[in-house]
Amino acid sequence: MSSWWQGAVIYQIYPRSFRDSDGDGVGDLRGLLAGIDHIASLGVDAIWLSPIYVSPQADFGYDIADHCAIDPAYGTQADFDALVEAAHARGLKVMLDLVVGHTSVEHPWFLESRARRTGPLADRYIWADPRPDGTPPNNWLSVFGGPAWRWESRRRQYYLHHFLSAQPALNLAEPATRDAVAEIMRFWLSRGVDGFRIDALDFLHRDPQLRDNPAAPPKPEIPSKLFGMQLHQFDMMGPETPTILRHFRATADAFGDRALLGELSSQPGAHARVARSTGPGLLHMAYTLAPLRGAFDHPIATALVQAAANPEGWACWCFSNHDVVRTATRWAPGQVPDARVTRLLLALLLTLRGSICLYQGEELGLPEAELPFAALRDPFGIEFWPDFAGRDGSRTPMPWRQAEPQAGFTTGTPWLPVPDTHLPLAVDVQEADADSPLHFTRALLKLRHGHPAMITGDLVPLDLPAPLLGFDRVDAASGARLRCLFNLSGQPAPVPPVLLAGAQPLADAILPDPQGTLPEWGVALARMP
Repeated sequence: MSSWWQGAVIYQIYPRSFRDSDGDGVGDLRGLLAGIDHIASLGVDAIWLSPIYVSPQADFGYDIADHCAIDPAYGTQADFDALVEAAHARGLKVMLDLVVGHTSVEHPWFLESRARRTGPLADRYIWADPRPDGTPPNNWLSVFGGPAWRWESRRRQYYLHHFLSAQPALNLAEPATRDAVAEIMRFWLSRGVDGFRIDALDFLHRDPQLRDNPAAPPKPEIPSKLFGMQLHQFDMMGPETPTILRHFRATADAFGDRALLGELSSQPGAHARVARSTGPGLLHMAYTLAPLRGAFDHPIATALVQAAANPEGWACWCFSNHDVVRTATRWAPGQVPDARVTRLLLALLLTLRGSICLYQGEELGLPEAELPFAALRDPFGIEFWPDFAGRDGSRTPMPWRQAEPQAGFTTGTPWLPVPDTHLPLAVDVQEADADSPLHFTRALLKLRHGHPAMITGDLVPLDLPAPLLGFDRVDAASGARLRCLFNLSGQPAPVPPVLLAGAQPLADAILPDPQGTLPEWGVALARMP
């Protein structure tokens, strides 16, 4: 019998932007509670909340100052307990972000660790002496720009930070640090949390010798993000990573049917690292950021399907999240959103083998918001503007009601503006339109849950010429075979008759027309004899 997480669809919530209950312009737990029925109506299995812990918000919650307390901006512990109870009453599991590769510089652990080189927290972070000339210990670079080391005069050493300098890296190779993380996990698991998404899995450990990274092959011009100029051989996925994951898994397993989901970067070999990071004693599932980067075409989609066919490990798939350009824009031809393409991408995502993450607003087909520099809040975008606009375009508030101020998100001034392009896509508008992405998402989720082949069945790729893409989902127990075909072009595409001989269409998907063609950006989902 499969566990709840196998084949589950997990709805990712960015709490600051979901729904605001008190008019301060920031989404909160009571607002989330007010919107829980919308999430439940989709037919998803779980919710995952981006960080809601106490934080100075340098990186909007991913810099944590207290892992076991709710930030007042989001509400109280009682609000969280009420949310868990409401979610469980609707059949939804609850997952939290487990951000334990780093903390805030305001965390009590760091305040103590930076003060002296001795004591119980002296080795809680990655500290290193300067080189003889006073420069950092090696050439590692921060993802957010510049060296990955910051001088701390109190301790007379450098500390490592893979992201902002306000996010010092924890030393998870130290058993006491792993035990401290286990205590955090137990605190939330005992309050009814059903699992965790582990942030930035690649950066949980690194080369203990702190060796320099080699240079990447030269590029035609120097990129604005220097991180791409190195091969990340020594600053990522260090040898103790499996030990760390086993410690997390043992902690979760003590609470029964809980789940751990890991986030892997888009660095080369990402899909292989999913297999190496999941399985008995390791994580239950993992996803890579590889599908969330770059363009979308037939070769890329074919490689995605081939990766989903891999029987090793358990992958989780996502096309959008709070860190990347929304799929409706990123993967549309010319980055011009098209409702037909949005439907195709939803259908592809929700028919893949593995578990699924669906980002808030993805069910509405929201495009990326275009924001002026003055409106940006993301330090990543502010640092690299205009070459990189940052992550705010995927973090703007959910549009609930088209005609209300701020689309019903807040009665005050929202922390990020609500773009005019999102108003016609508001929840209330789409509820009234039977052909909307919202209703299409519900139909796909109903289809997915109605067929065991879609939950735990194998994925068998079909050898098709471009622009067609296809695969079968096959249930080993019953032999049921579901065929999924996609036309990845803006022109009708002929379908070999043998592919759908005797097929019965599923949900509101279509079969090719009488001339044997699949319409532009068309989807065919069928039960095969």
